[in-house]
Amino acid sequence: MKLVYDIGDRPKFSQTLIFAFQQMIAIMAATLLVPILMSTYAMSNGQTLSFDPAAALFGAGIGTIVYILCTKRKSPVFLGSSFTFLGAYAAVIGMNYGYWGVLIGIVFAGLVYVALALIIKVVGSKWVNKLMPAVIIGPIVTLIGLSLSGTATSWMSGNGGGSYSLLTILIGAVTFLTIVLVSVKGSKTLRLIPFIIGVGVGYLLALIVTLIGMATGNPELQILSFDAFKEAFLPFGLTSIVDYPKFTILQALTQHPEGVLPIDGAALGNIAMTFVPIAIVELAQHIADHKNLGSIIGRDLITEPGLDKTLIGDGLGSIVGGFFGGAANTTYGESIGCVAITGNASIISIVTAGIGCMLLSFFTPFVALINSIPKCVMGGACVALYGFIAVSGLQMLKKVDLGNNKNLFVVSAILVTGIGGLSLNFGTNSATGGALLTVTALATALIFGIITNLVVNGGKMGTGEEETPDGLTGAADNMGKVEFEDINKRK
Repeated sequence: MKLVYDIGDRPKFSQTLIFAFQQMIAIMAATLLVPILMSTYAMSNGQTLSFDPAAALFGAGIGTIVYILCTKRKSPVFLGSSFTFLGAYAAVIGMNYGYWGVLIGIVFAGLVYVALALIIKVVGSKWVNKLMPAVIIGPIVTLIGLSLSGTATSWMSGNGGGSYSLLTILIGAVTFLTIVLVSVKGSKTLRLIPFIIGVGVGYLLALIVTLIGMATGNPELQILSFDAFKEAFLPFGLTSIVDYPKFTILQALTQHPEGVLPIDGAALGNIAMTFVPIAIVELAQHIADHKNLGSIIGRDLITEPGLDKTLIGDGLGSIVGGFFGGAANTTYGESIGCVAITGNASIISIVTAGIGCMLLSFFTPFVALINSIPKCVMGGACVALYGFIAVSGLQMLKKVDLGNNKNLFVVSAILVTGIGGLSLNFGTNSATGGALLTVTALATALIFGIITNLVVNGGKMGTGEEETPDGLTGAADNMGKVEFEDINKRK
């Protein structure tokens, strides 16, 4: 696609701040949700741990900066809190390993990426393009967008957990359509900030409806919750303006909840068995995200800066961010979608967004404002974000001949197993009662696709792309067409 701002471009300072803020809005809802969910997980005695959303925001920011440095400022994507490890967090907390169990698990997961990066540094990354040609990576990227679609629609229809409401769907639809109109009909400047405008319009509509609901005593109209503001400003004090995030490493050093088990050799083994397999499986999504981003910005990120550097950036960024925010980080599809829709791939915008998250995590009113955005508003915005991810995957299939049954079966295997949610479960986790290892639906779909591609192509990896004739054949074909047209004209 044609970019408005390329990787090395430097927009004006005022524009950069706006673009960075838009990236922050795109990733913030999900990033802040992860620590909220983690705070609901209990140890065997029923006691829960506290994970601060503001700390996760800081962790995402510093993790992104680490990633950008490791990738030599060539990969414009934001790292946010990963949902993939939620089951692992629940498991180690349920095993009574406390904060240290979570932090050590994040280190294990990050070191898996670092180890894989070192291996790839030695053997090279050419195998990636051979193993994942367009006929496989296209539907995988599409699957990433479609697999996230359920989150967007549930946020719209139930405002993130409430009962079904046509009103929240309407607010989400207004948010989405505002983004669409600004992106398509807006001025050149407005087209660069459609999410700020869309979310702002959705928030304003939700606020008006909520105030009407409060005035009439109708709870069904009270879409927007003011609880985040109450917690921040009641009672009012210095911390209502500025407050330091409750970093997880500080929680681990200062708090010792009753019943927490010591971290010995057996504990390290249990934690590693919980986190390492998930990190290995997530390699598929890491590659897919960077293939997708590369297709949007017109560069092969697997080659330059290289898969080894993106893995090291993701791994180290996750470890550093986890120590502050308590959650492993990962490249965010919302950030990639934002780059795709706005055409702004400027690295300086991503760096500024990272720094902005770190600074604003200390600013209580901002954290309260972001926490107060209704889920139906974010759901409407995510319809656009996740939709662009899915469509960018379809664009990768443009050169693939879907009229050929070989390719059709490969794409079908990926889409059906992935959308259907086919996962592979192994063993039983004694702490949670769930599977000891789960191969996610995305990874399962990738495995099915690779196997199918090998089977239909006799043990070789087919690219799925249409064969193009050589120069002589093409010239002969064109000459024949010209001659035929000339004859028709003379008739």
